[in-house]
Amino acid sequence: MVMIMGKTDEEKAEGRKQLFAVAETLEGALKECSKGKPFFGGDSFGYVDIALGGFVAWVKTRDLLSGLKHFEADKTPLLAAWLERFGALNETQAVMPDLMKLVELSKKRQAQAAAAAAVVQGGAGC
Repeated sequence: MVMIMGKTDEEKAEGRKQLFAVAETLEGALKECSKGKPFFGGDSFGYVDIALGGFVAWVKTRDLLSGLKHFEADKTPLLAAWLERFGALNETQAVMPDLMKLVELSKKRQAQAAAAAAVVQGGAGC
């Protein structure tokens, strides 16, 4: 979340750096585990795909909020393709939450966090 909610440009830059390092690690894991097949488990999706797939909607939500792409085809081509393949599965589409609702929820949470921080900074003076 630092990438989106960092207080300074430096914090946001560090968050992006960490995010892209994780993406590169996942890219390597996909390459090693899939052995050139479409999913972490091979030809069809498996446990790892399902576990990571739980984050797909939030990844896309963060993409929308930040204007960045977590998995860019030029930096993480295997993950970018996996994200599209996984998102296109009928099983995935049946349970994927509405992205715009997640964007609204994220904005609401950010506003609540900012309001709480303002109260703390304002000094409740008890």
